[in-house]
This record gives sequence, C-alpha cells and structure tokens, in this order.
Amino acid sequence: MTTQITFYLSQILGLRYVSGTGAIVGKIRDFLIDSTPLPGSEGDPVRPRVVAVRVSNGKTRKVYDFSSFEIRKFKRKLRISAHNLVELTAENYPNSMWLAENILDKQIVDINGRKLVRVNDIRLVMIPSGTYAIAVDVGIEGLLRRIGIDKPIQTMLDPFSVDIPGKFILWDDIEAVDFDNASIRLSKSSSKLHTLHPSDLADIIEDLDRASRTAVFAALDEEKAADVLEELEPHAQIQIVESLPVEKVADVLELMPADEVADLLDALEDDKAEKLLQEMEKESSEEVRELLEYPNKFVGSLMSTDFYSFSEHFTVGETIDELRKQQPEPAHIYSIIVVDRNDRFLSAVSLGELVIAEPAKKLGEIMKSNPVSVLDDDKVDSLAELVSKYNLLSVPVINKEHKMEGVVVVEDIVDDLMKRRKTK
Repeated sequence: MTTQITFYLSQILGLRYVSGTGAIVGKIRDFLIDSTPLPGSEGDPVRPRVVAVRVSNGKTRKVYDFSSFEIRKFKRKLRISAHNLVELTAENYPNSMWLAENILDKQIVDINGRKLVRVNDIRLVMIPSGTYAIAVDVGIEGLLRRIGIDKPIQTMLDPFSVDIPGKFILWDDIEAVDFDNASIRLSKSSSKLHTLHPSDLADIIEDLDRASRTAVFAALDEEKAADVLEELEPHAQIQIVESLPVEKVADVLELMPADEVADLLDALEDDKAEKLLQEMEKESSEEVRELLEYPNKFVGSLMSTDFYSFSEHFTVGETIDELRKQQPEPAHIYSIIVVDRNDRFLSAVSLGELVIAEPAKKLGEIMKSNPVSVLDDDKVDSLAELVSKYNLLSVPVINKEHKMEGVVVVEDIVDDLMKRRKTK
C-alpha cells in the first residue's frame, strides 16, 4: 500500500517541528523546491521536489536538508519531526526557489488561461519517493484557508448545499514572473511563456509592474520579442524600449515591419529614436527613415513596405513557386502586386484568385483591368471609404511615377481610426 499525504503550504508555515525525543525544536518558515527537470519524456508532468526547509528558533534561522524531516497526519492534523539534521547553503541547489518567498501571494501566469493570477496557497503531496509541489490554489477557498476560516464558512454553507469555490492550476501550467529573486528568472530555452501566442503574451506583459514587464520581455528571444512588441499598447512599447539597452532594442526592431517600427519611433524622444536608427542595420534603418518623413495625415505614414511584386509575364505556377521559395509572413501577403517591365504598378491579384487560376495563365491575364490604388501623399481620410466601397483587405500605394511605394492593410486603417477616436 502506497503512503500518500496531500497538504497545503499554509498548513505547514509556522508549524512547530519536534526532535526524535519529542522536544520542540523550532518552526517551519519555508520550503525550497528544486526546479531541475527530471529525466523522462518531454510530456511528463512537472513536479518540483522539496529539497530543503527553512526553520527558525527564536531569532536564529537555518536551512536543512528536507530528507531529515518527516510529515505525518494525525487526527487530520499535520505533525513534523526532524532526525539527523543536515544544514545546507543556497549553493547546494542553484536551480531552486522558496515557495513562500517567491510564489505565495505572488502573481503568476496561468499558461492555460493565458492570464495573470494571484497565488493564495500551494498544494503539495508526500509519497515514498519525496515531497512535491503539484498545484497552486488561486481560488477563494485557498484565501479562506490561509486566514483559517475555510472550515467554519463551509459549515455555514452546508445546509444550502453550496461549496466554497476553489480553483487549482497544475504546476505544469504556471510560470513565475516575480523577478525580485534572480533564481527564478526566465530560461530563454524552456520558459512556458514562449508557448503563448504573441497577443496573449502582450496582454500579460501589460498587466505586470514595470520591472517585471521589462524582465519578462528581455528574456524572450528576438523573434518572439519582435512579435510581442508589435502587439503591445503604445505606452507599454515605450516603457520597454526606454528600459532596455539600445543594442537589444535595435536587434528586435530589425525583425519588425518597418511601418510598425516607424510608428513606435515616432512616439519616442527624437534623441532616443535617432540612437536606435543608428544602431539598426543600414537597410532596415533607411526603410524606417523614409516612412518617418511622411506626415501623419498622409497615406505614406500608414503603409507597409513589405509587399511582393511580380512581372505581368509571370505565370500563376511560377508565381506560386516563387512565393514558396521566399516564404513570406502570412500577415504581409494579402495580395501580390503585378508590375510592367519598368516596375510600374499595373494591378493586384488576391491570393484566392491566384490559387484558383490555371497554373499556365499569366498574371497579366487574371489581374483586374481597373485596379484600385492610392498615392503616397493622398490624405489618410480617403482610405476607410475606399476599403469599404471595394471590400479590400489591402490597398496598393504608388508614387506619381506609378511605381510601388508600399501597401496599406485594413488592420492599420482600423487602428488609425481607433486612435483618432481616442484623441477626440
């Protein structure tokens, strides 16, 4: 028969522990868990093991190996005894964290729910192989248990067949985001936060305090950071950009669409924006500078320079093959641009039209004969009506020589309209 005891951290903290002779030795103050991944399959549950315990005796505080302690349940109460105490230092377990100090009452990320939650209690289990943290309690029940009134309140609710709502999140589905302690900073290679969609991660980052917000963002790899920065609200973008080294920010900006970078830099102080532009690679920097030259009221200030153009003599099959080779970001390719031999704009072909056309047909045969386009120095106000009238997802932007400058996508038009409403 396997012995198993399930208990909560709140039931342990402050509890007296006794020696083998039954004498009271001190009080339990915290549990240290080892976060080192255990050998096994990648999909195995994460169950960090308790490896040490912090205790106090009067003003004296010490850390002991947890294997010296034994937890038992007697008449529904926990009893702790200690035998052959072995004192430890923090160096014994470098990849570890204190539960009460770093997790209890702190904000964590619920990976499944994709949101920040507060930890009210921590559930642990003791089995023959050790004691493990298995879940965090983020519900009302955990809060009432902490202050010792969960049972009296449940007794009052029993006649009405009502239970105190509880909510547990398995350890696999959480990520600590309290960065006061360097020992729990995110690992770039293994953080669960990297599994979240950029927009979900952006929402979480925006809810963090300034220090944690910067620390979480700094731990992301450059590609993920670029996607997340693009999704953040302007105030959060500015705070992060101003908090991180210029070199780090420049590397991230180089991976973002030029129009998004231009919008961000336009909101910064001129000196800061110039430093970032100088740090960026020349090609990326020049592209952004060109967009920054357009006043906000002109179409050029909204356009993206990420577009794909092909000669009118390309066949449908050749065009699709070339797109597969280039592997463009889906968000950058609502349609393809058709140009003549002098690279002047002729028309646009949607991806839907491209896919259903015969592979041998040339783009010049399937393109619209009356294309819609706008000049880069047209007023922004004209875009919304144009998109609505022709049911467009993107609008080609050309110059007075009829050459392509970029495209404006419907998302950017909507964002611009929303910003204007907020400022009115």
